[in-house]
Amino acid sequence: MAMPYQIPGATAVGITFDNGVVLGAEKRVSYGTHLVSRSGKKVFKITDTVGAVAAGMIADMNILMREVTAHTKILQLETNQPVPPNSIAKLMGVIMYQQKWFPMMTQVILAGIENSKPAVYVLDPLGSVIPDEYATVGTGAELAIGVVESEYKQNLTEQEAVDLAIKSIRSAVNRDAASGDGIDILIVTENEIREQSEKT
Repeated sequence: MAMPYQIPGATAVGITFDNGVVLGAEKRVSYGTHLVSRSGKKVFKITDTVGAVAAGMIADMNILMREVTAHTKILQLETNQPVPPNSIAKLMGVIMYQQKWFPMMTQVILAGIENSKPAVYVLDPLGSVIPDEYATVGTGAELAIGVVESEYKQNLTEQEAVDLAIKSIRSAVNRDAASGDGIDILIVTENEIREQSEKT
C-alpha cells in the first residue's frame, strides 16, 4: 500500500527595518501528523550580509542552502567582492528551477543588504523570485501575514521588527499544529549577522 504524501509544516517570516532585515522561523519539524523534532534549524547564514529562512522539507532546505552557500563562496573568490542578495536569489532560483520535474519541497525567504538598503526575496519550490518588504511562508503563513500586514510600517527600528516577527510567528503557532517549540531569529545588517532564540 502506497503511503500518501505528507506535507511538512512550518512558519517563517522576513521583515525589513530601517537598516536591516529580521528573519524568523519556529523550530518544530513535523511530517503530516507526526512530530519529528522540536529543535529544527530553519534559519541560515549564507554570507556576512545575506541570510535565509525556509519552510518545508528539512532535507531539501539543507541541501539547497549548502549548494547556494558553496556557489556564493566560489563567486566571492572569483570576483573578490561580496555577492549581493539579488544575485544569490537569482542563483537559488536557477538551482530550484533545474529541479522542476522533482521540485525541492521548500519555500525560501532570502534577505540581506543591497546597495546599503535591506532587501527581501521570496522563492517558491520552482524558483520564482519575488522581491518584497516583508514575507511569510509555510503552513502558518496565512496566519502570520495578517499580523505582519496590520503592524508593518516603513523604517521600523530593529527591535520593532524583531518584536513583530516574534508576534507573527506566535500567532501562527497558536493555530497551526505543525508550527511551534521556540523561535530562531536571524538579524541581518550591513555590518553583521546575529542569531537569537525566543520561546513561543
